[in-house]
Amino acid sequence: MKTLSTQLSYFLQNKEIRQNLPILLKYVAMLVAVIVLFTVVFHFIMLYEEGEEHSWITGLYWTLTVMSTLGFGDITFQSDLGRLFSVVVLITGIVMLLIVLPFAFIRFFYAPWLEAQIHSRAPRELSPNTEGHVLLTARDAIAPGLISRLERENIPYALIEPDPSVASTRLSEGLSAVVGDIDSKETYRNLRADRARLVVANRDDIVNTNIALTVREIAPEVPIAATVDNEDAIDILELSGATHVLPLKRWLGEQLANRINAQRAGLHPIGEYEDLKMAELPVHNTPLAGHTIRETRLREKTGVNIIGVWKQGRLQAARPETLLTDQCVPVVMGSEAQLDELDMLLAIYDMNPNPVLLIGGGMVGSAAARALAEKDVPVHLVERDRRRCRQLRGACTAVFHGDASDYSLLHEAGIDKAPSVLLTTNDDAINVYLASYCRRLNPELRIVSRITHERNLDAIYRAGADFVLSYSTLGIDAIMSILKNKELIVLGEGVDLYIRTVPSSLQGRTLAESGIGAKTGLNVIAVKTDGQVITRLPPDQRLVPGAELVMIGADEQVDAFVDAYC
Repeated sequence: MKTLSTQLSYFLQNKEIRQNLPILLKYVAMLVAVIVLFTVVFHFIMLYEEGEEHSWITGLYWTLTVMSTLGFGDITFQSDLGRLFSVVVLITGIVMLLIVLPFAFIRFFYAPWLEAQIHSRAPRELSPNTEGHVLLTARDAIAPGLISRLERENIPYALIEPDPSVASTRLSEGLSAVVGDIDSKETYRNLRADRARLVVANRDDIVNTNIALTVREIAPEVPIAATVDNEDAIDILELSGATHVLPLKRWLGEQLANRINAQRAGLHPIGEYEDLKMAELPVHNTPLAGHTIRETRLREKTGVNIIGVWKQGRLQAARPETLLTDQCVPVVMGSEAQLDELDMLLAIYDMNPNPVLLIGGGMVGSAAARALAEKDVPVHLVERDRRRCRQLRGACTAVFHGDASDYSLLHEAGIDKAPSVLLTTNDDAINVYLASYCRRLNPELRIVSRITHERNLDAIYRAGADFVLSYSTLGIDAIMSILKNKELIVLGEGVDLYIRTVPSSLQGRTLAESGIGAKTGLNVIAVKTDGQVITRLPPDQRLVPGAELVMIGADEQVDAFVDAYC
C-alpha cells in the first residue's frame, strides 16, 4: 500500500501529467460523442433505408463491433448508403480505437505508471537502526573504487542521487542508492546522518560548501570529508563545517613530484605505519644497482627492511635473490632514524643535476612544480596555454610554450639530459603517447605520470612509464585513511597497505606454512602482536591468535586472501 500510495502521489504531482490529463479527458469525451453519434445514425438508416427497427442497445452494439473491427456479421446493411456508413464507422474506429487510443493510454497512463514504479524502487530513507555508515553525495571518479573498498571492508554506505530514475539505475547496478536532494535537511535526517561514520562531499566546491552547512544542522558531530579543486575554497569549506578538506589535485601533484629522480640519490617518503616509516629508494646511479637484496646488506648496515620492489610498474615481493637493476625502485621500511641513516649513505651519489621536465601546467602540474621548487629542484615546463606559462614562471627554471609532441621543443627543453619527466595532462591518451615518445627519446629517463581511468594503467606502463598515480586512487586512499584513522600511505596505483587479523585457519602456522604469498600474491611486510610490530619476518615466524598481518598488494589479491583463508 505504501508503494501504491507513493506511485499515485508521484502520478498526481507530476506537472506534465496534470497538464496532459485534461487533453486526454477531452479525447475520451470526443470518442464517446462519436460512438453516440454513430449509434443514432445507425438507428435512422436502419429505420428509413432498410425498413428495420432496432433498439438503441443494438445500435450501440453494432457501432462498437464495427469500430473495433470485430465485425460479427449478425447485423448488416443492404443499401449502398448503409454500407458507405459502415465504411466510415470502420475507418473512424481504426483511427480512434486502434491507433490514437492505445497511444494515448500508453502516453498518459502506462508510461507515467511505469515511471512511478521506477521512482519508487530506490528508497528515500534508511532503516532507523542504521549507524556506522558512509554517505556519498555523488558518483564521481572516486566513488566506484571507494564503494568497492567499502564493500570489501564490510562498511555500509549509501549513494545519494537527486534524480529517482538515476537512483533506480544505480540500484539495478548493485549499488546502495537512495533518493534525496543533497541540499535538503530532510534528506540527511532520513539517511541518519547523525549516526553516520562519515559524509563524503565529493561534488564541486560550491555544492560541497552547501552540503557541509546542511549536514551540520542535522549532525553537528559527524565527520565530513570534502574534496576541493580551488585551494581558495579550503578555508570556506572548513568554516562551513568540513572536518577534512581534501585538495586532491594538489596532493596528486606533490605525490608525483616526490617520485622523480633529481640531483642526488636519496629516499622518497611515502607514509608510515605505527612508528615505522616507509619510503622509496631509487637505485639508479647508486652502488645498490646490479646487486641482489641479500648482497646490499641494507638490513645489517642500517636496520632498514626492503618490503617490496617496483619493477616495470609492478610492485614485486622482496626476496633475498631479487636483483636490483637501474630501473628498480625498492620500497623500504624502518624507524625514522634508520631511514635517515640510509638517506645519508646515499646522499653522496649524484643522480643527475639537469632540470626535471614537466609536461602540463594545470592544477596537478602547477602543484608538482611548486613542490619541486621547494626542494630546489630545477624544472623546465612545457605547456600549450600561454596563461599557465605566465603563472608558473616563478616556480619553474624555464618555461617553453608549445606542443610537447614537437621534438625540437622537447630537445630545447632538455629531454636528452633530464633525469625525469612528469606527465600531468588530464588526458590519458596524451599521457600514454608522451610516455612512449619520451622513452624513445631518452631510454634512461624516469617517467612519472598521472592517469584518470584505471583501464589505461597497463597501456601507460607498456608505453614506458615507471610510476603512475591517478586522482581516483589518491582520493580513495585519503578517504579510507580517514575512516581507519590512520596516516595516508600512497604506495602506488593499484597497490595499498592492508591490515588483517590472523584468520582462524592460519592460527598456529608459520609464515612459510601459510603460503600467503604463493596463494594470493600479497607481500606480508610485518606482523603486529602484543602491541609490537615485527618487520624482520623469518619463515618460521609463528602466526598467533589475535595478531595482525600487515600486507601490501592489490585489491584482487586481498579478495584472494579472503577466499583462501576467511
